[in-house]
Amino acid sequence: MKVIELKKVEKIYNDSEVKVHAVRGIDLEFEEGEFAAIVGPSGSGKTTLLNMLGGLDKPTVGDIYIGGTHINDLSGSKLIDFRLFNIGFVFQSYNLIPVLTAKENVEFIMQMQGISQEERYQRTKALLEEVGLGDRLDSRPKQLSGGQQQRVAVARALASKPKFVLADEPTANLDSKSTENLLEIMEKLNKEENITFIFSTHDQRVVKKARRVITVEDGKVLSDERK
Repeated sequence: MKVIELKKVEKIYNDSEVKVHAVRGIDLEFEEGEFAAIVGPSGSGKTTLLNMLGGLDKPTVGDIYIGGTHINDLSGSKLIDFRLFNIGFVFQSYNLIPVLTAKENVEFIMQMQGISQEERYQRTKALLEEVGLGDRLDSRPKQLSGGQQQRVAVARALASKPKFVLADEPTANLDSKSTENLLEIMEKLNKEENITFIFSTHDQRVVKKARRVITVEDGKVLSDERK
């Protein structure tokens, strides 16, 4: 099943009098259950592309459909709600709320969705156990290693039961062992629960795990290879 469709998408930033073409006429589709990496040098447009997929930025030209919804037309609270119920995010800097415990960080999105306290607790407990942190529910971010914080971020991304998860350089701040553990967890979730993951990355360890590698340069897709 198709979860994302981009049609002739362009993104132009106006910096004073200079126009910067970050993305140039990209056509892409993503199917449910993909484990895909978007790669390319700095300034290639991969982060801009990921931000547009997540509704964090709008295309200057072209159309983006997520689950059949034309997200170009969404704005304000409708766009926020759409992201809340459809897209999971994992960021390079974890973006956990420092005063909240691991459990509370994961529950936060479900609380915004209006899910009952009992269901929030059960789902949070199951997710943190899934990522190997079932014994750290009450730990705050500063009490966790970088790899553990990123695993909490993955659990949080999945808590809303999104159509897909966007991961922007999720291994950039992790050592080799933490990266290996994180990728194994995401690969397991992808294969066993058919969760779609789309990465923006420089990390060759992520690229090796990906079953589809999309290379972008100067805002264009240079290659799109499936393994």
